[in-house]
Formats: sequence, C-alpha cells, structure tokens
Amino acid sequence: MVDNNITSLFNSIYDSTNRKVLSFIAAKCSNIEDMNDILQETYMELYKTLSEKGPDYIENGEAFVINIAKAKIYQHYNIFQRARANLSLSEADDSDEKDILENADEMDLEDSVCTDALVEEIEAYIAKKNQTIRKIFFLRFSLDMQISEIAQLMSLSQNQVKNKLYRTINEIRAFYQEKGGLQ
Repeated sequence: MVDNNITSLFNSIYDSTNRKVLSFIAAKCSNIEDMNDILQETYMELYKTLSEKGPDYIENGEAFVINIAKAKIYQHYNIFQRARANLSLSEADDSDEKDILENADEMDLEDSVCTDALVEEIEAYIAKKNQTIRKIFFLRFSLDMQISEIAQLMSLSQNQVKNKLYRTINEIRAFYQEKGGLQ
C-alpha cells in the first residue's frame, strides 16, 4: 500500500533537489550516458529508504540525496573506470589551451541554431567529443549552469571550462559554415 505522506515527502525532496543532483551526477560520472541511470537509481533508493524507515528518518533531504548519488556513482563504476575518469577530469590542459575568450560575446551558439535537424546534427557532433566537453555542454546548455558553477563542480578552472566550451563552439561554427548551415 502506498503511503501518501511518503509519496508527498518524496515528491517534495525530488522537486527541490533534482537539478542539483542531476548536475552533481553529470559532473562526477565517467560516462554521460550513465547519468540518467544513476539519477533514477538515486531516487529509487530515496523512495525505498523513505518506505522502509519512515519520513522522520531524513533530516536534510538535499544532503541525504547527494550522499545516495555519491554511493550510486561509486557502485556504478568499478575501480579502474573511476581511476581513469578521475585522471582525465583532473588533468590540466592549460599548456595547449589558447586564449580565445576575446570573441566570447560573438559565440552564442543558441542564437545560431535554427532547425531541429541542425540541433540533432550538433548534438551528434558533440557526442563524438570527449566526456569532459560533453559534460560541460550538458551542464551549460541543458541545465543552464554558469561557467563558474561548472568549473567548481568539475574541479576545473574557469579558463579551462571557457576554453573547452568556446573552442568546441568555434569548431561547430567552422564545420557548419563550410556546409552553409550557420552564419
């Protein structure tokens, strides 16, 4: 039998934490394709805990759900995958990063996208990039996070995030300008 108090509390916690938990998982998972599975597992565990231990068991919903997400990420990856992901996320790419931020105001990708087909092509293009770039694009354009938030969440400098974001946007522009798709 479904307890309405538990369902109501679950919905309340879900509504207030979903965005933060999703961005946490996106930043910490090794493969962005695993993100939705981990998010679902996290909230299933929350509901299970509420059902088994009651609504009074949880004092701080956000902290509790973030801890569940940490555990689910840990469970989802074996030790070798986690080690490889941590290395790739923490490597400093500053040595080969060019400062292309002067043109940042001109690089608003959202203004350039005009058709659904083009959006799908751009998504396919980004899907071929490394996990760090894919995560940055997801956090920036799907969750509308600020560059400073992304940098903090992914343990990168703001310049690294900006360079990866704007360099990829420039690549997309160059590729599609050759095809006659973007102006």
